[in-house]
Amino acid sequence: MTAFFLAVHVLAAILAIGPVAVAASMFPAAARRVTDASVRGGQADGLAALRVLHRVCRVYALAGLAVPVFGFATASGLGVLRDAWVIASILLTGAAAAILALWVLPRQDAVLALLTAGDPTAAGIGRQVARLAMLTGVFNLLWAAVTVLMIVRPGSTTGV
Repeated sequence: MTAFFLAVHVLAAILAIGPVAVAASMFPAAARRVTDASVRGGQADGLAALRVLHRVCRVYALAGLAVPVFGFATASGLGVLRDAWVIASILLTGAAAAILALWVLPRQDAVLALLTAGDPTAAGIGRQVARLAMLTGVFNLLWAAVTVLMIVRPGSTTGV
């Protein structure tokens, strides 16, 4: 059964977290393009693209909840729940989830609301987009660290 949990854990990470990482990374650049287009008087296509990217982030973030669920099941089955690399991975995953839920998704909502209102210079939208880009980068770096921990597994006896 552990092999099944591991397979679902890895597939969920690839198919759920991957799209969130990509869509969240694309959002700030797309928002900048919409802001530039707004100044020139055309933004409808860009707003539609931003809405799709935001929806991808929201929907796949929910699907991504399967990653820690099956991760815990796998770690429990392997008897490694108390290993330092698993605990570090859990903490990093929690931090990444918090950044996504508390800052990235709400900032995407805020940027969309400002751009939909039609004022690309309102409330320092450029600063908000820059902060969003930074937070998205931190989110992605945390997931990269978790991925490395899952592969290298410090203290592992597999010879890696």
